[in-house]
Amino acid sequence: RWNDPKIQNQNEGVKLPDTDIIVVHRSDGSGTTYIWVDYLSSVSKEWETKVGRGGSVQWPVGLGAEGNEGVSGQVKQLRGTVGYVELAYAKQNKLPYADVKNSSGNFVSPGIDSISEALATAKIPDDFRFSMVNPPGEKAYPISGATWLLVYEQQKDAAKGKKLVEFLNWAATQGEALASALDYAPLPENVQKRVLERIKTTKY
Repeated sequence: RWNDPKIQNQNEGVKLPDTDIIVVHRSDGSGTTYIWVDYLSSVSKEWETKVGRGGSVQWPVGLGAEGNEGVSGQVKQLRGTVGYVELAYAKQNKLPYADVKNSSGNFVSPGIDSISEALATAKIPDDFRFSMVNPPGEKAYPISGATWLLVYEQQKDAAKGKKLVEFLNWAATQGEALASALDYAPLPENVQKRVLERIKTTKY
């Protein structure tokens, strides 16, 4: 229940209702689900062992709903529900969202700055296959994820390959200026430089 002592202790000064907690999760596979359960696995050994990571998992409890629309619809309609959607969708649909305790022990609200800090402090290998949940950083939001573009290193069509590289360079530079207005965090400078170097390896 929402007024369980373990929850109440984390919310001093807030009177929580004596209401059942209803979990709403995605019924379809999604990257949003992967980020959420990746975070849960990083902070709970029990979750990691019994449920684990994946774009689609066997949920131990809750109601399934399709897409961000389905999850948000259930959260809006049913009292006591909690679900997950991407930040842009939550803000655009005026859904309330919670501050979450990060690895430094600070409760952080999701936002452009806190997500950018999560990416700036994440450990990113040369192949860019990484998770950025629960990273170090005093102000890093712990349930954050990146969006990837999968591009063939060797382009078969030279003309199309050239245009693709031009677009990628634009997206990683000028296009970054548009990210915040769309409720997405722009790349930190250190990551942006690495992305631009990787784009140079695309051949056409």
